[in-house]
Amino acid sequence: MKHFSKKAVLAAAAGMIAVMTVSGCSGSIDTDAVAATVGDEDITLGVANFYARMTQGQYETYYAGMMGMTGEDMWSQELEEGKTYEESVKDSIMEELQNLYLISQHAQEYEVSLTEDEQDAIKEAAKQFDESNSEEAKELVSGYRKDIEKYLELVTIQSKMDSKMKEGVDEEVSDEEAAQKAMKYVYFSFTTTDESGNSVTLSDEEKEALRTDAQNLADRVASGEDMAAGAEEMGQTASDLTFDAESTSPNEELLAAVDAFEKEGECTDPVEDENGIYVGQLTSLLDREATDLEKSNIVEERRQEQYDSLLEEWRSAADIKVDEKVWDKVDFEDVGVTIITPETEETEDTGETGETEETSAEAE
Repeated sequence: MKHFSKKAVLAAAAGMIAVMTVSGCSGSIDTDAVAATVGDEDITLGVANFYARMTQGQYETYYAGMMGMTGEDMWSQELEEGKTYEESVKDSIMEELQNLYLISQHAQEYEVSLTEDEQDAIKEAAKQFDESNSEEAKELVSGYRKDIEKYLELVTIQSKMDSKMKEGVDEEVSDEEAAQKAMKYVYFSFTTTDESGNSVTLSDEEKEALRTDAQNLADRVASGEDMAAGAEEMGQTASDLTFDAESTSPNEELLAAVDAFEKEGECTDPVEDENGIYVGQLTSLLDREATDLEKSNIVEERRQEQYDSLLEEWRSAADIKVDEKVWDKVDFEDVGVTIITPETEETEDTGETGETEETSAEAE
């Protein structure tokens, strides 16, 4: 589940909802039908469909193109044996919805509730959508006030619960636990680019010349020369990298060799794989900035683990059921949803430019 601040949730959701437009219709659904239950609380098909269509729009707009296919093709492809991409995403959506309801049900334990201002903002967002769209549009995405308001209530409570559920973890992290080393490395690639921009594999003779260069660089650095300067003379570039014992990229063997060094400045012999040759040099046994950043990452991981653990505990204790026949009525292949970014418009007062996102759904 994605987590945002409560102001970001309201602003983003209200903005997206307010500009959502829809053309076409694939048939009405009973928005009051129960798609799932979480304890004694129902997840109506209206709320589930609205959340699903928002998610569908993001996938079809940003991922389908990257994958080189239409939305319809994307949803029908088999992601894993016996499960399509649509089925996988819908499973995630349903789990996220269940989690939102679970968090809302436990909000009182953390003294979390909606303020009057938040309730007013939610009602205003739903009102904007209601007044800006046709009945056909609202029918397609279940964009009725009660469904939008319920969804925004859930995500706003979740955003307020996020920090509460993560409170109390141990924030002490030692240098030893977070230690990050630093290195420089040069990569001699076995491929190059021709004048047409095509990737070309070097000949055996050219590869052998690179091996000679790599060994030459390793010898020079080992004798005290600067790696970056030596690499530049050879038409190569030295890159900086911070790492620890668990790092594997760009090359696991190279990192293991550098990690084994006990003195800063030590240099590896050339390390070759099928794509090229690496030469690495240890530049710091403890990179202060990277280590402090890793400490922050470790604390955040502890917080997230506590958050996930609480959710799992609540899921285990709750009676959760899904009515598959009802949930199956949400079909991504039959209805396409696209988020459109219109041309930049100038603001009247400042002359500055701003962009908005428009979401449209069209029956296919």
